Amino acid sequence: MFKKIVGGLVALGILVLAIFLIIAWESSIDPITPPNPDAFSEEQIKRGEVLAGLGNCETCHTTDPTKPLAGGRAMPTPFGTLYSTNITPDPNTGIGQWSEAAFTRAMREGVTRSGSHLFPAFPYTHFTKLSDDDISDLYAYMMSQPAIQAEPPENTLEFPFNIRLLLAGWKLLFFDEGRYETDTSKSVAWNRGAYIAEGAGHCSACHTPRNALGAEDAGKAWDGAIINNWYAPALNASNRTPAGWTETEAYEYLRNGGSPFHGVAVGSMADVVHDGLKQAPDSDLRALSVWLSDLAQASGEQQAGDSSASAIRDAQNTQNPSAMMDEGERLFTYACAACHYNEPDSPNALRPDMALNSAISAPTPVNLIRVTLNGVSLKEGMPEAMMPGFSQALNDRQIASLLAYLRSTHTDQPAWANLEQQVRDQRP
Repeated sequence: MFKKIVGGLVALGILVLAIFLIIAWESSIDPITPPNPDAFSEEQIKRGEVLAGLGNCETCHTTDPTKPLAGGRAMPTPFGTLYSTNITPDPNTGIGQWSEAAFTRAMREGVTRSGSHLFPAFPYTHFTKLSDDDISDLYAYMMSQPAIQAEPPENTLEFPFNIRLLLAGWKLLFFDEGRYETDTSKSVAWNRGAYIAEGAGHCSACHTPRNALGAEDAGKAWDGAIINNWYAPALNASNRTPAGWTETEAYEYLRNGGSPFHGVAVGSMADVVHDGLKQAPDSDLRALSVWLSDLAQASGEQQAGDSSASAIRDAQNTQNPSAMMDEGERLFTYACAACHYNEPDSPNALRPDMALNSAISAPTPVNLIRVTLNGVSLKEGMPEAMMPGFSQALNDRQIASLLAYLRSTHTDQPAWANLEQQVRDQRP
């Protein structure tokens, strides 16, 4: 009897494995000769360029600026390091032999031309929502770029996460293939914004926490997350900034890299704004702003202005410079206040008031620490505005004191723990 039971379990295991292999197996698609760029119209290539910008493709797939889209950028994960692929039309190391059908399958199903499953660091979970026309335009743009021969380093994922076949099981659990569906209860602009954010823009890939298997946690959608050692703040109503993301504020931030009520774009978001969105038409950014404002449940423009003025007044009322001021207050008064002081009724994005800065009210101090240490370059933030870094001028204790002071006087949020150690961890 025991042998029969064991034999039955083995047979069942073989059957389950066979079924999984049948489900997991994907056929290859025949290679092609790289298409001539003249095969695509200038209008189609231009539309594809805008889509590539909305998806911020170049940032993720570029290591050497002189070799755009040639891949090799390291992407650390809890499971090991992935390296972005070469997506230029080079026939040997890029996607030059990919037909439009192969490109479409990769975008919509996460499967390469050869039939291998793609790791979800490539956000096909979002790109699957793109329309036929948009994928065709994006293909035209990619195939019209210079072909660059470049082989990225081998991924260094731990076992068993390096087994691509297992991604078929991951997809069964976490991947919903399908196009964007219009919400008829919303406006045309809102739907366009949602289509961009959920599709090409894959915004929740950074702004949503992930579960133990690396999938976006649907129960915490848009709640904010750490990505590339930067904090991508919550985009929903849980965002703790005093002034809401109104349509005007959202548009100013996306178009110019900063807004009076929310500070400036740095780190990964600076790449999105200044590199990815620079080709996007105003209509798309305004549509994104409509969608974002709705997601954040933002109040009206006047109420947001009143909230920002109130936050600045409250912060100023807590500051009482005297001979007895503590170290953090003294550092802010003499090193920061000259640039970060605003009149309550006229906040200035070029010299943002810290009471309105999202980094001050965030649940983690990582963004504020990194900006304090390294500053804001001319490439980040807003045009013609920059901030020096204080990594050489201030030690870990002083920076921790400064940030603790800002947190206690410019927000109503609880103190950050272990600040000095966190500053030490972020030192270059």
